[in-house]
Amino acid sequence: MTVQFSDAQASARSVISNRLDAYVASHEFDAPTLVVDTQMVAQQYHALKAGLGRADIHYAVKANPERAVIETLLGLGCKFDAASRGEIELCLSLGTDPADISYGNTIKRASDIAFAHAAGITLFAADAEEELVKIAEHAPGAQVYIRLIVEVSHADWPLTRKFGCDRDTALHLLDVAKGLGLDPVGLSFHVGSQTRRADMWTSTLDALAVIWHDALKAGHDLSLLNIGGGFPAFHGEAIDAPTAYAAAVMAQVTERFGDVARIMAEPGRGMVAEAGVIVAEVMLVSRKSERDMHRWVYLDIGRFSGLAETEGEAIRYLFETARDGEECGPCVMAGPSCDSADVLYEKRPMQLPLSLKAGDRVLIRNTGAYTSSYSSIGFNGFPPLAVVTI
Repeated sequence: MTVQFSDAQASARSVISNRLDAYVASHEFDAPTLVVDTQMVAQQYHALKAGLGRADIHYAVKANPERAVIETLLGLGCKFDAASRGEIELCLSLGTDPADISYGNTIKRASDIAFAHAAGITLFAADAEEELVKIAEHAPGAQVYIRLIVEVSHADWPLTRKFGCDRDTALHLLDVAKGLGLDPVGLSFHVGSQTRRADMWTSTLDALAVIWHDALKAGHDLSLLNIGGGFPAFHGEAIDAPTAYAAAVMAQVTERFGDVARIMAEPGRGMVAEAGVIVAEVMLVSRKSERDMHRWVYLDIGRFSGLAETEGEAIRYLFETARDGEECGPCVMAGPSCDSADVLYEKRPMQLPLSLKAGDRVLIRNTGAYTSSYSSIGFNGFPPLAVVTI
């Protein structure tokens, strides 16, 4: 069931959204720009924390590493999940306690493990024996958690195949870690990014809870369960409200895993996406022939400048123009680069006003996550996505 926001929640979100819209309306932008409202980030943190309860929130820095975002969350008591040395350095530079940073990437350079260990990081992820050997050598005695593979995902952006290991491998790795002098404290998983409803977690939790209890039966004193991310943002399809969503997930976790000493959650998209809007511009509207049923609408932002998650048309962003309300028609949307892969939506054309023309401003809603961090440094000479925080 889709949970509705209370009147108070809706009112608060409206005030903050109006703040964001007021800023955008009063400024000109000469390049695609992401505007992020840090007040809305803070509100989302409080909403998720209310539902997650005793679980520690480790914000997934990769979603949006803007310094003002990290500072805002740090001030609220948030912890962090880092995927690289650069993200660790960012968090430390802003005053984060090393004990509040987990090195959650299962693929790490040995020298970066050594750096993290020297900086005071004590918690590392792994899903392979060779990774454990690296950690044991360069971060002796560290705590590790083993990432489990999620083979069936209901997410819009699944994270299957590349990350995690199966039951037998996980139990073996717990033994290996202990033998290497590491402290194997627990297990982790990720249901997949943009898992729109809490009930979509059920089958994953059912399968992985079996592995958790098998590990306990095998004599492993597990104290940490990292439930990863998956917390959604609104991209046009109904989602559960954040507090209710998080509470429903935690209820399922408790029912299946029992009284785990420590639970971590790693929201990224669900923390920052709705706090951001990209201000873009139409560069060209054209048809390939008189027989072409669809217009092509080219924006000044594309897959290489922030909209990478349009890959496979998995994330369908919300577009807003000053011409909304006029007659609409289907169009193929594409970016500005000289790469034929730079097409955003073609399989399912977008409905946009027929009067749309070059120079028109386009707002791309709920784009605070995985846009600036995906943006290239200058493909075709186009600058990276600019970011403004308010």
